[in-house]
Amino acid sequence: MNMIELKAVTKRFGKATALDALDLTVPQGAVYALIGPNGAGKTTAIRHVTGMLRPDAGEVLLSGEPIFENVPVKERIYCIPDEPWYFPMATTRDMMEFTGRMYPRFDALRYKRLRDAFVLDENRPLRRLSRGQKKQAAFWLALSARPEVLVLDEPVDGLDPVMRRQVWSLIMEDVAEDEMTVLVSSHNLRELEDVCDHVGILQKGRCILEKSVAELQGSTVKVVLALPEGAALPDGLPILHRSEAGRLQTLILRGTEAEAAALLRPAGPVFLETQPLTLEEIFIYELGGVDYAVKELLL
Repeated sequence: MNMIELKAVTKRFGKATALDALDLTVPQGAVYALIGPNGAGKTTAIRHVTGMLRPDAGEVLLSGEPIFENVPVKERIYCIPDEPWYFPMATTRDMMEFTGRMYPRFDALRYKRLRDAFVLDENRPLRRLSRGQKKQAAFWLALSARPEVLVLDEPVDGLDPVMRRQVWSLIMEDVAEDEMTVLVSSHNLRELEDVCDHVGILQKGRCILEKSVAELQGSTVKVVLALPEGAALPDGLPILHRSEAGRLQTLILRGTEAEAAALLRPAGPVFLETQPLTLEEIFIYELGGVDYAVKELLL
């Protein structure tokens, strides 16, 4: 079942096109990483999913229902933006009472149980807390609300490593037990790699790639090899990227590890090792086709 769908969504701000007929599908119970360079349209897409923006064209749906100005649908979605918002004089407890009125599934008992996970003074004004403590309060409230969809924009920025692990552990429990759907946008690809199972890459307001992580890592491979003196690579290799360091060559190839090894075997390599790509490498090399590869500059 498709939980979240963006169908040919277009959004313009003046003459600038933020989303250009964007198609996106987030399955139920998935942890979906929405990644892309700065200005690709990630935050604009998130604001459509949370119902903050109305598309100029296209549809934004949750379980087949439109999200914008649809209160029963929006009650199923909780968003933690990069900078969480609170009432100016509010404490965490004040925001808990407010959140409890906004979200029908809010679990007051869970709020109490999570006190041990988030070591905060719930009666201290949030404006007096550090950025990381405000993020902790945001997750405390979000997890207590028990949303069907949790939308995160740079979610753990400002949290220390121990708290990051604590937060992701709690989120993954809800994904496993309640099939909560998570849509997360972050530049910390190394961290996303540990938790996400689906990826969408945005570029210039369009989704240029959307697959499960297993599919991505199974269709692109990194090969490190050394060829005999005077030997050359076979013709027609599906090379995305190539670099050399002495006799060692690193190739990024389309295909599986077995396919890559079979294609390179005729060259008689004296050393050959295949490795799955990291999410960061997938991001760089997939965007390389649209001039986003790292450029070598002569200084």
